[in-house]
Amino acid sequence: MVSWIAVAALSLQVRAGAEVVAVVFPPWWNDQQVLLAAASANAAIVRMTALPTLLVVRPDDNDGLTRLRKAGAWLTLDPQAIAACVTQ
Repeated sequence: MVSWIAVAALSLQVRAGAEVVAVVFPPWWNDQQVLLAAASANAAIVRMTALPTLLVVRPDDNDGLTRLRKAGAWLTLDPQAIAACVTQ
């Protein structure tokens, strides 16, 4: 079980220098709250997923991930690792 969690955690991590990331917002937020939070962090939306609180975005610059977290993002993930699971 521990090794499965370790492999999952490593495969979902955002790679250094990634231009596009998947961000997870609180599950009780609606679509409008999620889109407004991404916009307030100056992140360009690349695509929406089947889960309304999970977006694939392009952060504006080196400080983009910090701004996404301040806007309410819980997690940042590698979008390729989650693509098969949540495509719309």
